[in-house]
Amino acid sequence: MQPSVSPGFQRRHTLPASEVRPLNAQDAISVFEIEREAFISVSGECPLHLDEVRHFLSLCPELSMGWIEEGRLVAFIIGSLWDKDRLTEDALTLHKPRGSTVHIHILAVHRTFRQQGKGPVLLWRYLQFLRCLPSVRRAVLGRCAITVASMSFTEMWCPISGHAYMRRNSEAIRFPQSPLSVQSPEAEEQLDV
Repeated sequence: MQPSVSPGFQRRHTLPASEVRPLNAQDAISVFEIEREAFISVSGECPLHLDEVRHFLSLCPELSMGWIEEGRLVAFIIGSLWDKDRLTEDALTLHKPRGSTVHIHILAVHRTFRQQGKGPVLLWRYLQFLRCLPSVRRAVLGRCAITVASMSFTEMWCPISGHAYMRRNSEAIRFPQSPLSVQSPEAEEQLDV
């Protein structure tokens, strides 16, 4: 027996309007097009060439993150693991699986989606994701011993520790049933007696 379905109702399978997911080698061309547009216009050079994008998306896709809207890549981050305290030229092409530092190679946003806060939001989500990886201790990007043509980079790092961010509506978070109290300075003095 067939369930009754109204004639005007049809079930469609569509991608969510917006999603964040790891990238893979099939995303390389879209990644490179956004990167090329973002960097060539500013510096005349791309931090990663297409073969390097494919290289990292094949070696360590779990360290990439793409923001997809209506089936289209609009922003991305590509990272790899590094096993030294400071970035060097080798960090541009190598992935050290036993490393504890994530080298963020690139973050770029498609030109039609800029000035909407997508870059900072994607970076925040990426850093929260890295907190789920037990071997990762920090993320780095920026000026260091690395230069690409006329581009130089500023090394910035963010310590990665603790547990991943939990949503406020998560059942895993328990709030105290009574309000928290803060002692006044006078009460602290009385305790010292």
